[in-house]
Amino acid sequence: MLERIKKDPVLFISGILAAVSCFFVRPDKEYLGYIDFRVLAILFCMMLVVSELVILGVFDKLTNKLLSKVHSSRMVSLILVWLAFFMGMILTNDVTLVTLVPFAIALMKSFEDRKTLTFTLILMTVATNLGSMQTPIGNPQNIYLFTHYKMEMGSFLLLMLPYSLCALILVTIAVFVLCKDMKIEHKEQEEQKQISGVRTVICIVLFIVSLLVVLRVIHFLIAFGVLAAVMLVMDRKAFKGVDYTLLITFVFFFVFVGNMGRIELVYNAISAIVEKSPVLTAIVSSQVISNVPAALLLSAFTQNGKALVIGTNLGGLGTLIASMASLITYKFHAALPKAKEKGVSYVGAFSVVNIIFLAILLGLYFVIGKLF
Repeated sequence: MLERIKKDPVLFISGILAAVSCFFVRPDKEYLGYIDFRVLAILFCMMLVVSELVILGVFDKLTNKLLSKVHSSRMVSLILVWLAFFMGMILTNDVTLVTLVPFAIALMKSFEDRKTLTFTLILMTVATNLGSMQTPIGNPQNIYLFTHYKMEMGSFLLLMLPYSLCALILVTIAVFVLCKDMKIEHKEQEEQKQISGVRTVICIVLFIVSLLVVLRVIHFLIAFGVLAAVMLVMDRKAFKGVDYTLLITFVFFFVFVGNMGRIELVYNAISAIVEKSPVLTAIVSSQVISNVPAALLLSAFTQNGKALVIGTNLGGLGTLIASMASLITYKFHAALPKAKEKGVSYVGAFSVVNIIFLAILLGLYFVIGKLF
């Protein structure tokens, strides 16, 4: 456990912060009230179902079918970016990247164009982070903020729709600007393993159950119990796909934020900063501590949930750690063998693309965001 904490910087930092905060607010019965068990249950249920769907190969099969009809490398890049955008809405950004990036690398390495591969991976990462902001289940901070502020599904979708539409247009244009075009011929694919229809249907039903928890139709303990029991019987390997470090990180931040909220001097100081411009504060905070911790921290100091949703989602753009999901693609790219031909710096190109996208979407906020 200690080794896992050391390897995950956000988990490590959140653990230190939680431990230090305990010296200022001594542990008592109020600590239990810090932890939002409903959010933890929703995250666990979603990750468990998606893990099983990945094991079944559902997403690989759908992706292969879509790409088998394409005969242009640029169109391959475009479809991968679009897939990342729309899959992020329902699978969460990190799960989408873990699923799609290895497939994209295997597919595009055959083009022998390192530059196009690099830009495709960067745009897939941006698209995933931006597509996931459209729904309450698209990323961890949305699940938390949607639950914490008791938002309605309709108002949440409308809130983020202008930014998502703009983002989809931007990533599409970026593919045509940054990715080369060449004709490709598909090799005959090996016969794929058959997907269990029964298990797939069960997963879809369980996903709907998880969604009903988000919509406050089913109690989270009922859903948690049902999903855990079904997966224990159907496929215990699905539990390996759950990101337990993320769940522990949430617990650490719940403790830290809860304690900070009980220190009057700290509470008043941070509240004053956040209330002046919650969106900009969330964006800036995300660049340093990433957007999930920023959402957890700032939610204790403002009632403006809509502003935090916008700020933490746009804040996923920018630095490599602004959204921790971005590190997933970076690690896969860094593991690639060095190309013979001169390529582009991943971090440099990633930073430039992200800053441009952030500037455009922030400009959109200043045009329409006065409503919030």
